[in-house]
Amino acid sequence: MPLRSSYDAVVVGGGHNGLVAAAYLARAGRSVLVLERLDHTGGAAVSARTFAGVDARLSRYSYLVSLLPRAVVDDLGLAFAVRKRAVSSYTPAVRGGRPTGLLVETGPGSATRESFAALTGGDREFDAWQRFYGMTQHVAERVFPTLTQPLPTRGELRARIGDDAAWRALFERPLGETVEEAFADDLVRGVVLTDGLIGTFASAHDPSLAQNRCFLYHVIGGGTGDWDVPVGGMGAFTDALAGAARAAGAEIATGHEAVALHTDGEQAEVAYRTAGGEGTVAARTVLFGAAPAALAALLGEEPPRPGPEGAQLKVNMLLRRLPRLRDESVDPRQAFAGTFHVAEGYADLETAYREAAAGALPQAPPSEIYCHSLTDPSILADDLVRDGYQTLTLFGLHTPARLFADDNDATREALLRATVAQLDAHLAEPLAACLATDAEGRPCIEAKSPLDLERDLRLPGGNIFHRELAFPYATPETGRWGVETRHPNVLLCGAGAVRGGGVSGIPGHNAAMAALGR
Repeated sequence: MPLRSSYDAVVVGGGHNGLVAAAYLARAGRSVLVLERLDHTGGAAVSARTFAGVDARLSRYSYLVSLLPRAVVDDLGLAFAVRKRAVSSYTPAVRGGRPTGLLVETGPGSATRESFAALTGGDREFDAWQRFYGMTQHVAERVFPTLTQPLPTRGELRARIGDDAAWRALFERPLGETVEEAFADDLVRGVVLTDGLIGTFASAHDPSLAQNRCFLYHVIGGGTGDWDVPVGGMGAFTDALAGAARAAGAEIATGHEAVALHTDGEQAEVAYRTAGGEGTVAARTVLFGAAPAALAALLGEEPPRPGPEGAQLKVNMLLRRLPRLRDESVDPRQAFAGTFHVAEGYADLETAYREAAAGALPQAPPSEIYCHSLTDPSILADDLVRDGYQTLTLFGLHTPARLFADDNDATREALLRATVAQLDAHLAEPLAACLATDAEGRPCIEAKSPLDLERDLRLPGGNIFHRELAFPYATPETGRWGVETRHPNVLLCGAGAVRGGGVSGIPGHNAAMAALGR
């Protein structure tokens, strides 16, 4: 139970962003209480021993780090590290009736150039790749530092980027137009487009530019766009955050579910429920780490319509060994060390989108896979490492929550079978032959649909971003930091803030700065 009846700040939700906010506020001398519904902190950024009797600590939901500013780690004194992946991606393909693929190093060099040439017959696509990602890195270097500052205006951000062609390509024109102009090869186009579709259900040519906003956040992280592996798994990050918050004086109350919020703009009261009863706590400021739709429910306000909707399949696996590939020119340890793209050609992605938009599961579900344990074996027990066990994480695209509404379990299983079949088409042996088994003899594979994420994590519609992403500049509705609500003393500190989404800590940092500014 809380030690006090009133605090300077109450943080609702003990996910990574809520913990960042709590740590910053407590370090600034504020009295802070974190209310977390579950019996543990971390939200979607947790590690878990998913399979019975198997000592493998998987990043069960969120699994890679890109947007976390180094300043947050340093400011809070976190004992946490990430590792670079030597391989950015590998995409299997069949050309001229033979298996092949596209290998892209993290720092594209001679091996990447040779892979492009073998796949496409020349240097044109590799040169286009270098130009395109030179442009995105230019944008990343200028935009990423602004994410922990007050929101710039649209004009200020455009001036900061200083490249009108880049601005139009990423902020004004549908991403599909830019990709089609830059690249000719369907497979190369698809690899580029995927960063605009992670958790976002949209066509490459969607006039809303939802795909552009998703793409932008995926290519600006750290000023480089690199996606890094959290050492010790994602739970190591949130455990370090919880430790930093407690060390600074914040209280963390797990098993405390916020059920109502009342505010007059100056003082607030949060009602909560525990296994043993109910209570209330007062606060000058409330920082809300869950979705805006959940905040509306606590305030007794009308939720946004239409509600958020997620569109992804998350699959966790433990393998006795990595499967052999039909493309014998690449080692599986190299192919799975980065993002392994499956059924993600440009035309494949559009077909899958159209099928799902029409109400059917994609016949060839697109997905991307990576092996955490190749980069960070510490998540596995020593005996598993010795025996060659590896993890696989799969993230499927274009599977909106609406498709699961009638029968979540049956639809999830059908989608998993179809997704694995797409992977098997590029393997020299079936995935099932490589899966480990748990203590009860069951294959070590679990799948989560958007509705499962809604049930487990209270993500509305399973939307991993809480709501649609926004461009990182101010509008009349955003407020100074992008965390403000219509109640002056209620701030968003989760993924639903402007510049939210991903494992970043940015909304938590910005909400704390806004609260301190009050």
